[in-house]
Amino acid sequence: MISLDVIFWMYVCLFALIGAMRGWARELLVSFSVILALFVLSVLERFVPFIRDTLMVNSPESFFWLRAILLGSLVFFGYQTPKFPKIANSGRFVRDHFQDILLGLFLGAVNGYLIFGSLWFFLDDASYPFSFIISPDLNSEIGIVTQELLAFMPPELLGAPTIYFAVAIAFVFVLVVFL
Repeated sequence: MISLDVIFWMYVCLFALIGAMRGWARELLVSFSVILALFVLSVLERFVPFIRDTLMVNSPESFFWLRAILLGSLVFFGYQTPKFPKIANSGRFVRDHFQDILLGLFLGAVNGYLIFGSLWFFLDDASYPFSFIISPDLNSEIGIVTQELLAFMPPELLGAPTIYFAVAIAFVFVLVVFL
């Protein structure tokens, strides 16, 4: 059996390597897609009565799948966006300097934190609805560390109103840098 915090750090390192290979500009688009996903989820959870009153309360497993599918879809499109010819040929996604690789490494690690941290938070919020993933034992040292780590996951840190500012900053950055 492996602890979820070990898997979390493993994915942060894996995404950092992927980010180093892809470059900072492509990784930045993925970060913005995760921020957009958290924003959409925040809006849905606050303002859509079916999700707020029914799905969140009566079906935590279905709510987990809604969150995971929405996050996964936007992350998928974030990773695929530079493949579109108009954007890919703009020259903004070239990584020809060592600092581009280092910044890609850093942003890749941030993306691993954002993606897997969000999924782990959603899983914990749904009380680990799957039989093959169990809740950490809060009486053990690993369980205490896990609970402390969950307090710093993206959905917890980027809750309302912080997520609204994050989306605004992301869009300003896209307008200034990419367009």
